[in-house]
Amino acid sequence: MRSVSGRYVISYNGEVYNHDHLRGELKDKGFTFRGHSDTETILAAVEEWGLEAALKRFIGMFAFALWDRAEQRLILVRDRIGIKPLYYGSLNGVFVFGSELKAFLKFPGFSGAIDRNAIALHLHYNYIPAPYTIYQDLHKLRPGHVLSLDVTPSGDLSQKLQSYWSATEVANNGLRHPFTGSADDAIERLDALLRDAVKLRMLADVPLGAFLSGGIDSSIVVAMMQAQSARPVKTFTIGFNENSYNEAEHAKAVASYLGTDHTELYVSAQDALDVIPSLPTHYDEPFSDPSQIPTFLVSKLARKHVTVSLSGDGGDELFYGYDRYLFTQRIWNTINWMPRRARMSLGNALLATMPASWRTPTALAEVLTVKQPESLYRRVRSHWKNPAAVVLGADEWMDGSSLLMQQVAIRELHQWMMLHDLINYLPDDILVKLDRTSMAVGLEARVPILDHRIVEFAWTLPHEYKWRDSQGKWILRQVLYKYVPKEIIDRPKMGFGVPIDSWLRGPLREWCEDLLDEQRLRSEGYFEPKAIREKWHEHLSGKHNWHHYLWDVLMFQSWYRSCNDHRVSMGIEPIRASGMPKAPSSIEATHAVVSDD
Repeated sequence: MRSVSGRYVISYNGEVYNHDHLRGELKDKGFTFRGHSDTETILAAVEEWGLEAALKRFIGMFAFALWDRAEQRLILVRDRIGIKPLYYGSLNGVFVFGSELKAFLKFPGFSGAIDRNAIALHLHYNYIPAPYTIYQDLHKLRPGHVLSLDVTPSGDLSQKLQSYWSATEVANNGLRHPFTGSADDAIERLDALLRDAVKLRMLADVPLGAFLSGGIDSSIVVAMMQAQSARPVKTFTIGFNENSYNEAEHAKAVASYLGTDHTELYVSAQDALDVIPSLPTHYDEPFSDPSQIPTFLVSKLARKHVTVSLSGDGGDELFYGYDRYLFTQRIWNTINWMPRRARMSLGNALLATMPASWRTPTALAEVLTVKQPESLYRRVRSHWKNPAAVVLGADEWMDGSSLLMQQVAIRELHQWMMLHDLINYLPDDILVKLDRTSMAVGLEARVPILDHRIVEFAWTLPHEYKWRDSQGKWILRQVLYKYVPKEIIDRPKMGFGVPIDSWLRGPLREWCEDLLDEQRLRSEGYFEPKAIREKWHEHLSGKHNWHHYLWDVLMFQSWYRSCNDHRVSMGIEPIRASGMPKAPSSIEATHAVVSDD
């Protein structure tokens, strides 16, 4: 779309939820609108206030490219939290960008050379963190960033990357200026923010609903929706026959109390297994969070009834909700009494007598060797401890989030863990999973808890408002209790997962054997077969449960095969394993190689 003056042209993906309010301000300044879309509002806002001021006013999820015809400048923008994706790079001397990696396959001469360092990062995290992608020449634009490109007199491109909203700055500001009211004041403030965030995301001219698991986060979103709706809200839940993975009964209880129009679907193991072959086409690069399977299934269920669905993602990262936070804190409290040098010597001595196959990231001997609590959390969050030893020719580059974390003046471990996940895990795992699975079935997913105003408020709250009475998300619970009785909500936390460990030994075994075949691994040239085959045999025997490690490798292998099949169908040469990886060549080339510590 072109702006009224003709100066700006935009290509845009996403939603600015408060655009009606912004239109009112712009109309007061003399703007006349031709249609009703938020795209037109964005252009008018940029013309009136300038890009930086306009971005600060936007509440939403978005990725867009803006061409400034007057300045001959291209501007790429990604939303604050990273809900919508945006990729870019230089191919054959041409700057390219898009919202899906598969789009670049159509660019003439795109080789698709794989970044071996990115494979190592994938094995470490189960996703590839920004700014990296699986391809050597392509990058992810970080959340809250603007990339500007100017054409120089010589015809070259001058690139400038800067943030307009920073999670690290939000954390630092929140800690410097903490909330000073009472607990009741904080509860009322959070209640008001959540209601407004949900209300904005309920504005839609298509059928709308919500995912409901029965947990704190999804229940509070649905409760806010129902409190502001004149008719029953449509809610959706996936159920599993395996009790340890099934949340459907809890969701049903919440839906019944709130009076929603509830739909639940119990799926068999085969229903879930049938999803797996299509996963690589949805993600465009290796991604191995197993909860991608139930997320796809619930999105598919919801799409039969609605076009937009609200989700409860974000509460764990903002309000200390993950069990691993407490687990890490307890481990550190247990070992921190020992002098560091003595502790590390003991750990190294134990490692010297320990079989390599026992060396999981959280084994006692391993955790004793960490230098600082932040390193311990990285180990708790990691899968393959030393993936560069498994990926042939790879170094493990420091991901962009680790660089950003160095700028944070945070000393408390509980704060550090939440911020690390807000910068890294949330945009590159949780939101990738939600966006790709929902878009794959034509559903738009919205995440009200990640309204930037709520994120900023959460960082002003003292820790005792998040962790109290041996439970995380204390303040979220207090808000929810105003809408749903405590006895319906309070129960042990469950993950949104599937029994991958048993599936690998059972119905998926033949599929695994094919992808993990030693000759295949050797001929493809990306992995050291011995280490992977060893873990596969130990998993099959029940000696160790390596399903997280193996799922990372399997998702790469499945993606690699799917990607090459797609290239061949387009008449493009398949990707061949190349030589050693090269360092990033763009403005992202400031990343250093670091150890786990």
